[in-house]
Amino acid sequence: MSSAPSRRLPLADALRLGRPSDIWFKPALSVVAAVAPPNLTLLALGRLDLAMYTMAGSLCALYGHNRPYAARARTLAWVVLGMVGGLAVALSAAALTTNAVVLVTVGAVLAAVHKTVCDATRVGPPGNVVLTFISSASLFAPQSPGQVPGHVALALAAGVWAWLVGMAPGLLRPHGPERRATAQALDAAAAYAETRGTADGHARARAASAAAIHAAWQSLLAVGARPDPTRRAVEQLLVRAEVALAAPADTDPARLRAWARGLRGTGRVPRVAQPREAAEELIGVAAERALTSRSPWHRLTPCAPIAVRTVLGCASAGYAALALGVGRPYWALVTAASLYQANVTLTWNRGVQRVVGNLVGVLAFAVLAPFTHLHPALLVLCCLALSFGAEALIGRNYWLGSVCVTPMALLITEFARTQDTTELITDRVVDTLVGALVGFVAAVAVTNRRAGDRLDQALTTAERARESAARLLAEPQPAPRALESARRALAAALADLRATADAAAGEWWQRALPEERVVLTEQSGHRTLAAVVRRQGLVPQDRSRDQDPGRTTEDIRP
Repeated sequence: MSSAPSRRLPLADALRLGRPSDIWFKPALSVVAAVAPPNLTLLALGRLDLAMYTMAGSLCALYGHNRPYAARARTLAWVVLGMVGGLAVALSAAALTTNAVVLVTVGAVLAAVHKTVCDATRVGPPGNVVLTFISSASLFAPQSPGQVPGHVALALAAGVWAWLVGMAPGLLRPHGPERRATAQALDAAAAYAETRGTADGHARARAASAAAIHAAWQSLLAVGARPDPTRRAVEQLLVRAEVALAAPADTDPARLRAWARGLRGTGRVPRVAQPREAAEELIGVAAERALTSRSPWHRLTPCAPIAVRTVLGCASAGYAALALGVGRPYWALVTAASLYQANVTLTWNRGVQRVVGNLVGVLAFAVLAPFTHLHPALLVLCCLALSFGAEALIGRNYWLGSVCVTPMALLITEFARTQDTTELITDRVVDTLVGALVGFVAAVAVTNRRAGDRLDQALTTAERARESAARLLAEPQPAPRALESARRALAAALADLRATADAAAGEWWQRALPEERVVLTEQSGHRTLAAVVRRQGLVPQDRSRDQDPGRTTEDIRP
């Protein structure tokens, strides 16, 4: 076993800007389309004080943009129900008690539930943070029991509108999400093919390619196995990305990128020639589906340490804010909830991003507040502009999106009444610092020793998948469907191994990780994967490499 990695907590890396998402404009436009009609209606009725409740439902439009529309319909429906359910619990608690300690405790429990369910179901961005923000803020909204049903109904009505907004693009481009996911996989595979599997950076490019291909298969499998010519053509292109991953030296990167460009357009899906046996077995994805669609309840166990971190960190942050006399402790609670990622190192990065983004954001609020105080319509328009900006920027880095999220959150508090700008800024700065500090301490204090165990399990799964594929390769005439299933299972196992190893590497206070075993397993697994695709006829065969595909270069010395 290797020694435990050193603990570096970088600042520059956490703040470095990345490339914007290919679809950054979709959530940005969707949230504006979902928020504007309810808020403008309330403005016309002179009841802008109710906008906080409609915002709860409208913000559901942020979810599901990377999912095919059939899966998106289910995801958005569950998000709306989860949002409305959390709001109902928060408003009921606010109506029953004004004890701040009790309310913070309820908020911490709700935050842990949101985090656990979002991670277990892999709902995708923006994850638990929006749900926790709404429920935590609602805990401190003055409320009577008789008002709760009406306020929940407003959120539900806005949530239904958000569902319609999220599903509307499917009328024009029903296969858009699958096409985009496959285009990303083709681009990632092209980047790996350019390394020929040996150049500098090839390991990172291979991991990125495997992850993109795995994500694209999950997108396709989320739709189900309905016969669809367009979907079948997209699957054939995704197989070409898998081939590039297995045999980069035999792949033309320019062709992969040309296919990716064709998928991103609105025209016909590019057609590619497939060997007869491979084409016949392309729809045989049952093995992959069984491997990747485990019950969400099965995923709850790995989430336990993160759930404990969340409830402990959020409660402690809220209590600390109360002890300091801050009037809005839910901001500290939400800051802590936003930090928790797959491991402590990523949690540190998110903490840096949150603090920097919030501090810059309160300066933006100081500039905007006098302007929004001139007329309620300006307040609504500013919130719409900031919601668009947040989604447009957050894909490049979380802190950049937070520069827009922070003033938007502060302006939302003014829907009911105009508040003192200096007081709001002071409370937000103090709560941000308290939430980030206490939240990170909780992340360090609650260890995740199961990360090493999960890595061992992922290693065992990958090794067994490789051995199963190798046994098929040793047969004179393996069944085409069996080869296809073995290839999918091995590709999925290697993608899961890399993701698990990366998560475990950033965790603290655990035994040393078997890094050498991970490297050797990945090397032998990808060699076997290359042999499988050659045996399937997807690339020209090289018998010298297929005789013992699991052997490493060290094993073939004289």
